[in-house]
Amino acid sequence: MKPVTLTIGELSARSGVAPSALRFYEERGLIRSTRTSGNQRRYERSELRRVSFIRIAQQVGVSLERIGDALKELPEGRTPTKADWTRLSARWRSELDDRIALMERLRDTLDGCIGCGCLSLQSCRLYNPGDELAAQGSGPRKLLG
Repeated sequence: MKPVTLTIGELSARSGVAPSALRFYEERGLIRSTRTSGNQRRYERSELRRVSFIRIAQQVGVSLERIGDALKELPEGRTPTKADWTRLSARWRSELDDRIALMERLRDTLDGCIGCGCLSLQSCRLYNPGDELAAQGSGPRKLLG
């Protein structure tokens, strides 16, 4: 029995990712397709999970290079199982927890962070007198701290 495959249009519609992005992912080796005799792309249904993973990982700021490294750990020749995905995601847990904590700090302090000195601006005499935070380095020191 021949496996059910998806056209690039079908994969795009199901994943919410533009065909141009799917072609880009394929060029980068993140997803795979086969070709018909008319040279049209056909994707196995399991590629939909990969595309979903790529899309979500990008949304939380993971680089395509790191996504690609992670996807290389998935088995070839078979659809990844829940255990495969669990192994892959376990190594990102700590980093994602750190990102979540940073986003929560940003959310909770956004209304005051620009004027409070977190950007090490000399203009904030109340929270950052003498631009003391500049000694800690550049950028939003209170948020990154």
